[in-house]
Amino acid sequence: MSEGMIGKLHAMLENKEISCTELTNQYLEAAQRDNEQLNAYVTLTGEEALSAAKTVDEKIAQGQSIGLLEGIPMTLKDNISTEKIRTTCCSKILEDYVPIYDATVWKILKQQNAVLLGKTNMDEFAMGSSCETSYFGGAKNPHNIHHVAGGSSGGVASAVGGNIAVYGLGSDTGGSIRQPASFCGIVGLKPTYGAVSRFGLIAYASSFDQIGPITTSVEDAAIVFDAIAQYDTMDSTSQGRKGAPVCDCLKNDIKGMKIGIAREYLDGVRDDVREAIETAAQVYRSLGAEIVYFDLPALKYALPVYYILACAEASSNLGRYDGIRYGYKAESYTDVNDMIKKTRSNGFGDEVKKRILLGTYVLSSGYYDAYYKKAQNLRGTIVNAFKNAFQNCDVILAPTVPMTAFENGHAVSDPVETYLTDICTVPVNIAGLPGVSVPCGYNAKGMPIGMQLIGNTFEEATILNAAWQYEQAANMQRTADFGVKL
Repeated sequence: MSEGMIGKLHAMLENKEISCTELTNQYLEAAQRDNEQLNAYVTLTGEEALSAAKTVDEKIAQGQSIGLLEGIPMTLKDNISTEKIRTTCCSKILEDYVPIYDATVWKILKQQNAVLLGKTNMDEFAMGSSCETSYFGGAKNPHNIHHVAGGSSGGVASAVGGNIAVYGLGSDTGGSIRQPASFCGIVGLKPTYGAVSRFGLIAYASSFDQIGPITTSVEDAAIVFDAIAQYDTMDSTSQGRKGAPVCDCLKNDIKGMKIGIAREYLDGVRDDVREAIETAAQVYRSLGAEIVYFDLPALKYALPVYYILACAEASSNLGRYDGIRYGYKAESYTDVNDMIKKTRSNGFGDEVKKRILLGTYVLSSGYYDAYYKKAQNLRGTIVNAFKNAFQNCDVILAPTVPMTAFENGHAVSDPVETYLTDICTVPVNIAGLPGVSVPCGYNAKGMPIGMQLIGNTFEEATILNAAWQYEQAANMQRTADFGVKL
């Protein structure tokens, strides 16, 4: 039976089995020790963590009750703004940037006395699928450090999977929460677009970006989602959570639930991943759910639509990095134009420059109609295809990634295959749907396999309940040998 770490630690704190300061020190020591191998953290915030822990200990000493997330050691991806704490996007251009405000999600958690251990590694500006485009070098997979942790939220997944954070918040533009969660054998939830505020998230592609939790269990993902899914006036796309708290909807019977499998999601998927998905479908049958196979031909447009639109938005969003307002600035230049050119050439990494160029190209006057406009129209086609699919099923079951975590350096030698790791995750972002990745097995080398449950808009409760039921029935055991052992 899978038990959530948050609930377990909360009970230990309330029962005074451990003080929050002791717990925090255990995690900080483990993070300092294991980060040499995992490279999960780019900034450790021990002072802030111990200050929050002291506040929680004082509350407990005074006999006050504490909330579920109070005193729980956690981490944030390094594209989430933290006032007075360095936030780099793992790029040279923001290497020394210290924000003057908090992202809404961090403001919410800080008010609940969450213990921030540090900021975690990521692909530069969230552009990548392996974490290896990071200016600070890639995060490693806690199941085998010779393999990548995934991207772009690789540092969060490495920290949570390696037991040097209880949970973390990542961002998901085309799979950047779910893909590393799958590679690291943990749970990653990409909420419905608009459910969680994006205020303070350093933008990559604004109509795709979404913040969500990376945790070791479905229950923990539900707890964190319930905390952060609040309406925010600072984000014009924010809607907050719809309906009852998701935690209240776990443990509901799924007998008669229709779980759809789109045949296109299984095309080109490695045999071990396909077998794990088929086995998961059998588990759902044993729980009384009905498996429905169907066709979703619009999926073949997902990858080109995503890369055209996301890169177009990135080329616009990254225009603010000019060396004038903040961030890195070229040391020698002849005039303003030369300064901007040299700042961007030296400040951005190759993958970011590649995506800016691609985005600028598809937005240019001669190619706007041929690429950008066509991609926007096809986005509508994909949205409608999912709407139709959900008339015949309650959730969609799919692989999270067509493969398991590849070896370090593979992304550089085969960039096309790296782009293809997004093929199962990007449709969810294109349509603004919620999706959760849950561990569903291991390959012959002991590397984790993840499955993805996709729901209709604001149906986080439905997919998390289905995920929870599977998690209890399958009882996957995690094997990463790092971090704090409690």
